[in-house]
Amino acid sequence: MQANVSSSALKSAGALTSIGQIHISAKDFDRAKAFYRDVLGLELLFEVAEQKMAFFDCGGVRIYLGVPSSPEYAANSFLYYRVDDIGAAYDRLVGAGVDFQHPPQVIHKTDDSELWMAGFRDSEGNLAQLMCDKPIAG
Repeated sequence: MQANVSSSALKSAGALTSIGQIHISAKDFDRAKAFYRDVLGLELLFEVAEQKMAFFDCGGVRIYLGVPSSPEYAANSFLYYRVDDIGAAYDRLVGAGVDFQHPPQVIHKTDDSELWMAGFRDSEGNLAQLMCDKPIAG
């Protein structure tokens, strides 16, 4: 591994530029598909029913929900979903039956903003967080 490489050199050398897709393992495919579509409200892009795979859009990042074909493909993902209004998102999901570990709370403060989070588990037991950066009124 080469040290002290400039960011412009990395970009020209084929550096990673963004997340294209994230895999989330499902134990019960139909339950998980319903949770991501109906509870979280993500847009279902397409599915491959015979292979138990469903693909959702989350702000331009594709979420790949599937039943692992073998144990080495089982994932322990931990996603942070960015929201504009964490209170409204929390209330909506609680109303849809999501069990949160804690209500929205400040995790970090800077001079300009606060980072708020609220943790929950999806239908398959995967941990997730809502996250919201709130500017501090001055």
